Amino acid sequence: MSENNNYNALSESTYYILLSLLTPQHGYGIMQDVQKMSNGRLTLAPGTLYGAIKALLEKGWIEFSKDEDTEKRKKVYILTSEGHQVLQSEIVRLKELYQNGLVRMRGETND
Repeated sequence: MSENNNYNALSESTYYILLSLLTPQHGYGIMQDVQKMSNGRLTLAPGTLYGAIKALLEKGWIEFSKDEDTEKRKKVYILTSEGHQVLQSEIVRLKELYQNGLVRMRGETND
């Protein structure tokens, strides 16, 4: 990969959760957004979503929104700057995978 980083490849669920959190959202909003972005192909069960959210909070990639207008009973999540950087790195990685696949499918090499 041309861009060096210290992050492993993200799971599809984690990728979509981070992508969804480019806009602050609560858990149910994330589940709906991921399903919409993936054209219904990926449905996050609550256990999967909240397990991933817990891990992302621990890594410091997301945090709770401190917006005063947020309803008290709903936790709203936002990307941190590190989470944004991780997402950008993953997009670069995925773009490289896609481009290499296209080159090889045409029978070419990357020389």
